[in-house]
Amino acid sequence: MMANEARYKMSQERLNEIKTELNYLETVREKEVSELIKEARSFGDLSENSEYDEAKTEQGKLYSKIAELRNILENAEVIETGEKTNVINLGSKVKVECIDEGGTEEYQIVGSQEANPMQGRISDDSPFGRVLIGSSVNDTVTVSAPAGELHFKILSIENQ
Repeated sequence: MMANEARYKMSQERLNEIKTELNYLETVREKEVSELIKEARSFGDLSENSEYDEAKTEQGKLYSKIAELRNILENAEVIETGEKTNVINLGSKVKVECIDEGGTEEYQIVGSQEANPMQGRISDDSPFGRVLIGSSVNDTVTVSAPAGELHFKILSIENQ
């Protein structure tokens, strides 16, 4: 394996979702797009056939998405969150207090394929995720944000 090959860290649950999506695209969706192309061909002259062009574009997008998902699966690294430790890790649920602005927030540290900040799921590759990994309860971490440095105190860690 080459050193610069990307590894996609994710939970087993996310890996299963990707496998399901890939299976759907390779079976059901691929047949649908083939039917669109076949139907468009039946309309005659392909040089002025917008339906054919659209179907071929859709096929290109489909094959691109299939290739992307295959790449993710080939380079997936399932992270086991079974370790019960007092240290923040991938999969940890963390409650932090913002020392600068007050208030508490809860996050789950996830792989980049599962990150969704709006749902409190932050990537271990994000600036905030990187400073949290390896930290313990009562540690204070500093995150460089566009507005300046923010300081957070870790209140609790929940590892499944």
